[in-house]
Amino acid sequence: MNHEESYFDGGLFQLIGYSILGTLITTATLGICLPWAYCMIYNWEIKHTVIEGRRLEFDGTAVQLFGNWIKWLLLTIVTLGIYGFWVNIKLRQWKTMHTHFVL
Repeated sequence: MNHEESYFDGGLFQLIGYSILGTLITTATLGICLPWAYCMIYNWEIKHTVIEGRRLEFDGTAVQLFGNWIKWLLLTIVTLGIYGFWVNIKLRQWKTMHTHFVL
C-alpha cells in the first residue's frame, strides 16, 4: 500500500507569536477570551497539518467554544469540581469534531 506523505509545516516562531498573542489577549480580558486564543492556535496548528497528502482545516469558532466553556464551567461548579476531569476530553472532542480535510 502506497501512502502519501504526512507532515506538519508550521514554524516555531509562528507558534511562539500566536502563543504570546493568545496569552496577552486572555490576560487583558481576564480569561474571557481564552476560547478565542484556543481557536486561534488550533486553527494555526490544523491548517499546517497534512495527513496522507490531504491538508486539514478547522472550522470551529470562539463563539461556539465559549458556549461550551460556560456549560462546562457550570457543570464543574455543580459537581463540586468533579466534571473538571472531563473538560480536557470534551475540549479535544470539540476540536476533533471541527477538524476536516480540505475539499
